[in-house]
Amino acid sequence: MTVRPPRRQLANAIRVLSMEAVEQANSGHPGMPMGMADIAEVLWNDFLKHNPLNPRWFDRDRFVLSNGHGSMLLYSLAHLSGYPIEMEELKQFRQFGQRTAGHPERDLDIGIETTTGPLGQGLANAVGMALAEKTLAAYFNQPDIKIVDHYTYVFLGDGCLMEGISHEACSLAGTLGLGKLIALYDDNGISIDGETSGWFTDNTAERFRSYGWHVLDSVDGHDAESISTAIKSAQAQNQQPSLIICKTVIGYGSPNKEGTAATHGAPLGTDEIAAVRAELDWNHPPFSIPPDIKSAWDAKPEGASLEAEWQERFDAYQTHYPELAKEYLRRMEGRFPENWKEQAASVISTIAKEAKDVATRQSSQRALEAYAPLLPELLGGSADLTGSNNTFHSKSTAIDSTNAKGNYIYFGVREFGMTAILNGVNLHGGFIPYSGTFLVFSDYARNALRMAALMKIQSILVLTHDSIGLGEDGPTHQPIEHIASLRAMPNMQVWRPCDAVETAVAWRAAIERKNGPTSLILTRQGLPHVERTDSEIQLISRGGYILLDCEDDPELILMATGSEVKLALLAAKKLFMDGINVRVVSMPCTEIFDAQSKEYRSHVLPNSTAKRLAIEAGAKDSWWRYINGKGDVIGMETFGQSAPANLLFEHYGFTEKAIERAAYELLST
Repeated sequence: MTVRPPRRQLANAIRVLSMEAVEQANSGHPGMPMGMADIAEVLWNDFLKHNPLNPRWFDRDRFVLSNGHGSMLLYSLAHLSGYPIEMEELKQFRQFGQRTAGHPERDLDIGIETTTGPLGQGLANAVGMALAEKTLAAYFNQPDIKIVDHYTYVFLGDGCLMEGISHEACSLAGTLGLGKLIALYDDNGISIDGETSGWFTDNTAERFRSYGWHVLDSVDGHDAESISTAIKSAQAQNQQPSLIICKTVIGYGSPNKEGTAATHGAPLGTDEIAAVRAELDWNHPPFSIPPDIKSAWDAKPEGASLEAEWQERFDAYQTHYPELAKEYLRRMEGRFPENWKEQAASVISTIAKEAKDVATRQSSQRALEAYAPLLPELLGGSADLTGSNNTFHSKSTAIDSTNAKGNYIYFGVREFGMTAILNGVNLHGGFIPYSGTFLVFSDYARNALRMAALMKIQSILVLTHDSIGLGEDGPTHQPIEHIASLRAMPNMQVWRPCDAVETAVAWRAAIERKNGPTSLILTRQGLPHVERTDSEIQLISRGGYILLDCEDDPELILMATGSEVKLALLAAKKLFMDGINVRVVSMPCTEIFDAQSKEYRSHVLPNSTAKRLAIEAGAKDSWWRYINGKGDVIGMETFGQSAPANLLFEHYGFTEKAIERAAYELLST
């Protein structure tokens, strides 16, 4: 009979691999992996339901490393447990082109569920994952068979709890009663600047109890039995999320540096590594794991058995509930319903026939009304602006602590938390998430938007009140630089539609885009419906297209988005009357237009002597590349003011006459 190595030695494998990789890279954070190694060993070896042979198993437990600077903990766990991450990759920690990046980057092949590093966001992602699990369970589980039944575990540190997003996300998690969310807090009292007692004196236990969490306080984070007892207690509490506060020593095992900031973000050094080896009684060569320890860590046999048990249940589920099983697989695999393309085209055609002069935020709701019955996986909400963002549709049902079988979340005033939580919902699988707030408050959510773009995951952002056109609320609420800022973000697609038809096309594009987030920039004020031919409607999906043209080569090209398209059309008609050949280009999504063929782009914006004038009620920055030295931009260069919208547009030059004057000036040069 094989004797299992002592638990401390299993944990020491994490400690040694982590400090060795950091030392070899001459860069990294050894302290957290060394401090949390005992917690990780208990969780991964005794509780975590996962299968390294199939990292995409739908009913696996989710594990999130919110304190992502301790990435070597996760890489060590993945390697030891049997995920396809080789020792050579640990040796190449933080090197160019390697999967062992400085902070974990989402890679399901090696068990990394989400990209973390910006502190607190992993915790919010975990809230989203737990929310997705609870909601899917409410939809698909039956009294006799559960096919959605897993936990979300998240490691976090002092920094995560200092970040404001932790309040936003954890407060809501308690309110929603996410009982299968278990957070393990590395309470070591140390951050980069030293002992946190000088800047972080919160009573964390009482703080989380006030959120409605189940709190297990003062758990010895270096005692396996205490950790195990706490996790069992957390699992038994299914009505509240649980916080396990683990008292730990950062850099545990480093005789001269443990318990200090010296272990946080720098290599230990060769002398201290030798001292750690002696302290831990680890007499093996660098990057070498003894066979008995490697065998004890191997999670493949147990993982395969766990998945096989689940598959047996799912097979029975398919027999008894075939339609539900089919829908569950469709959603978890991210496939669209049959005939989606035809149905979506029908939605756009119907909206084109019925379109009225309305604000595009209302057009957005109309599109949502049409798409939602076709896509039960649409799950969204608003940051306390539901009535303003128009994100609630007739099929919306609010999720709360007593009813998880819904598709709408009242997020409260939590823009950052909302966006990061919905990232977690997407990462879990089974949903297409969308959120709502004012465009100006995308700043609050920005880092979560950036993480969605970085991870190449789908999120639909309904951003209303898109310009000075919101009027009397004034400059604090009037976005200026925000559209240009979002366009500057890699892998973000930004749509600013001019009417109901462009809005419906934008929604379809956002729904179909699986590899990145989409921002829908929408007006508060009403906009006129633009008549189009069927072929022009088809061209909207190309991001930019000719909306009005002249018979001969254009002398002037007017480019516009959103509320300014109507002004460009009105100005063009006046210029036509004066005998000027004008082309009007609607450019609802510059990113998609830029991805079109050179031939198409040259057709819309020919490299000719034609002057170009772009019009958008926002910062000018993103338009100069389309002007190409041949014209000008009518945009905003200052903040707005508090006044009725029509007066503001007049004051800042967004009128038909102002466009005409600018056109004549260009044509005269």
